[in-house]
Amino acid sequence: MTSSDFPRVHIATDHAGMELSAHLVNHLSAKGYDVVDHGPKVYDALDDYPSFCINAALAVVADQEAGNNALGIVLGGSGNGEQIAANKVKGVRAALAWNLSTAQLAREHNDANVVAVGGRQHSVEEATAIIEAFLLEPFSNDERHVRRIGKIATYERTGQVID
Repeated sequence: MTSSDFPRVHIATDHAGMELSAHLVNHLSAKGYDVVDHGPKVYDALDDYPSFCINAALAVVADQEAGNNALGIVLGGSGNGEQIAANKVKGVRAALAWNLSTAQLAREHNDANVVAVGGRQHSVEEATAIIEAFLLEPFSNDERHVRRIGKIATYERTGQVID
């Protein structure tokens, strides 16, 4: 893979994921990814992560709508709140990944465009491997997965549940 094959990566965190985020920004940039850090820029144990995660998610959707290859990473202590925040952005499919399999399946079956990882749940090495697995796994484009994602998108757009 050349650096032009890699997606742009939008990353955000809360205070609990700042060390992991800094590591990932450096690690992924060195591998050729165009990494955009949505913050926070300084440690604050009382920070409010939703704005950081929502901004990263908005940037992923904007890039994808412009035809650019882009994915997102949101980090926190558990990753749960960050995933919830990212999923409030129309067009985002954020998945909480806790091992290589869940990261790969999020991309392969669900075409997830944002991965959430709990920085307090994994070593830096484990978290890095999970995120790399997510970033490198392609969507299968299998008809059943495309159909299911389409039903979710229809609900998101219209509020209509499709059987």
